[in-house]
Parts: sequence; C-alpha cells; structure tokens
Amino acid sequence: MPDVDPVRNPYAPGAGQRPPELAGRGRELEVFDVVLERVARGRPERSLMLTGLRGVGKTVLLNTLRSQAINRLWGTGKIEARPDQSVRRPVAAALHMAVRELAPHHRAPDRVDAFLGVLKAFALRSNASNAKLRERWQPGIDGPAASGRADSGDIEIDLVELFTDAATVATDVGTGIALFIDEMQDLAPTDVSALCAACHELSQLGAPLIVVGAGLPHLPAVLSAAKSYSERLFRYQRIDRLDRIAADQALGAPAQREGVEYEQKALDVLYEQSGGYPYFVQAYGKATWDHAPRSPITAADVRVAAPDAEAELAVGFFGSRFERATPAEREYMRAMATLATEGPDADGQDMDAAVPTAEIARALGRKPASLSPARDALIKKGLIYSGERGTVAFTVPHFGRYLRTQP
Repeated sequence: MPDVDPVRNPYAPGAGQRPPELAGRGRELEVFDVVLERVARGRPERSLMLTGLRGVGKTVLLNTLRSQAINRLWGTGKIEARPDQSVRRPVAAALHMAVRELAPHHRAPDRVDAFLGVLKAFALRSNASNAKLRERWQPGIDGPAASGRADSGDIEIDLVELFTDAATVATDVGTGIALFIDEMQDLAPTDVSALCAACHELSQLGAPLIVVGAGLPHLPAVLSAAKSYSERLFRYQRIDRLDRIAADQALGAPAQREGVEYEQKALDVLYEQSGGYPYFVQAYGKATWDHAPRSPITAADVRVAAPDAEAELAVGFFGSRFERATPAEREYMRAMATLATEGPDADGQDMDAAVPTAEIARALGRKPASLSPARDALIKKGLIYSGERGTVAFTVPHFGRYLRTQP
C-alpha cells in the first residue's frame, strides 16, 4: 500500500485553472472541431455560446476550445467582459493578437497592414468626452490609422466592418479567426447588440470568423433582448455539472498516474459531497488527498477531509462573493436562501430552486419596487441571475445552502 504524498497532489481547484483531467467535455470538444472544419471550408456555421453556473468549468472549456483553434492555425484572441468597460478596446486588442498569429502565413503583407490601419482607427475611435484618455492610450500598432472604415463612432456599424475585414485576412490564408469572450453577460446592451449584428453579417457572408462566448445561465436572454434573431444566430451549449462517470474519471485518472487508487465507497462519498461540480470535485479531491495516509483512499479519508474542503470553499468560493455584497444585498440573498429550499433535480442532486421576487419582498416586508436596486446590483455583480421573468436564482451552486448555515 503506497503512501499518498501531499507533494504529488494532482488536483487543482482554482478559477479558470485547467484540471489534471478534463473529464465529461468530450462532446463539446467534438462539436467545436466540426465547427472549425466547416468554417475553414466556407460552410455556414453559427457562433457558439457556453452557458452555466459558476464552478462548472466554462472558462477552462473556453481556453481548451481556443487551444483547438490554435492547433488548426487559426488566429485567436480572448477577452473578459466587464460591466464598466466598452468592448471597443478589448476587441481591438484581441483581434490584433489574432491577426499577428496569421500574419506570418500571409503572402501579401500590405493587406495585413491595411487591416491593422482599420483596426487602429476602430480602437482609437471614442467619445469626445474621452479625448484626454485617447491621447494617452495607443493600441500598439505601427503605422497610421485608416480613415473611413470602422471609425464611424457607432459601435454596431464599426464592429460589422471590422469583423468583415478581419475575416478577409483569414480567408487569404485559408483558415479562420475565433474571438473568445468570457463573462459575456457583463457586456453593455449596445455592445451585445453590435456583436449580434456583426455575427449575423458574418453568417450571411459565410466569412471565417466566429465568436465563442461563455456566460451565466441568463446569457441567452441577454442576447435575445439585444436582437430578436439571436435565438437562431448562435449555437447554445449548456455546461453543467459532471455525471457520475465523468466525476469518477476526473478524480481517478490523475490518481492512477500517481499510483494511487480510490475505494468505490470513497468515490460515492466524494460525488455526494461535490455534487459533480468540477470546482467542488477538485476542492474535495485535493483535501482528501492531503489527509489520506495511503492508497487506496477510503470513504473514511473523505469524511475526515470534508471539513477542510468545506472551510476552503466557505472562504475562497462562497465567502469572497458574499463579502462583495452590501448589507442590503446580503439581506436580499439571505431571504432568497431561506425561500430557496433545496429539492432534487432530475439526477437526484439537491439544488437551490429559483425564487419569485414577489415572495422575497413578502418575506422582507417590503414592496417589490423598493428591492429592485439590491436585485439589480446583485445581478450586475454576478451573484444572482433572472432565468425567467419575476424569479431569481443564485449563480453559484449550493450558495443557498452555504447562507443557511451562516449565523
């Protein structure tokens, strides 16, 4: 029975950190391979949107899809949307990176330089009120900015023209460009509308540029509110927790590479504790490994380690988010947690249910309109979302359970 060495602990709980075994995402990787191949061949294909709760591995999957595109010699760029930032400069930086990746394969440097001039014009175009900031900031592109293309100041017009010109560069080298956008639900409504319009134009032209977005479960509603045709414009993939087979693989495969095994009952308890959520799987796996004296790891080892995993999650995963809320917002979430009594989902896992906003107001003895600022602020902070009109739910798995255990 070999010892379990904490130095060789293979598990990696972290924000956006790739786990040692990317289990349960084979279908998504296969779908994206087909998308890349079809787009490169000039076949019509929709851009891709990944949706799901926090902790299910959307960012990890987004980065893995980007690696697939790079391996096919595509130009790629990635941004993380922020609610207080216009999409203009981040998109310019991402497309600059993508075109730089394609430039060595291009036979006509002048055409690349011409696009970079358009890109610079797009990046520098901003409101007159930002003139001082514009003077200090430069996009890092040598050469002059072009005139009359992607520089109107209307983000929708400019983004359509910019994407179209970028796709032309990709067509010249026989590949494509993929723009990856994380936290896409945080984009401003005007930017969402512009992205939808640009993707619509690209799909009509069959141009080799796609957008791959990742966001919270209400991302489809955000896109639909911007453009009614967005429901048909994108391919939506819901990223959920791992099923039992995938969760066992995520734990067992890295352990086997280190010469360590799990008893079946240990895997039973780990799945019960983690609920199959990838972040939780890594957190409980890491704590269990650190506590287990030898292989095979037992159910008793898991139970001994569970309080450490829960304490780590309470501080780093749940607590850090709760601390971002104001007292009024915390009161709102506590009322949500009280009302969101857990019930089993289709797979028998306990889940926090969505809560009608009218019931929250009733529980707090307030009028619904008076709670709108707290609700809107929590949505903006990414702590709750509104999947259906008149209801809200937590964006973090088991967040209601966590709040119900706090004094």
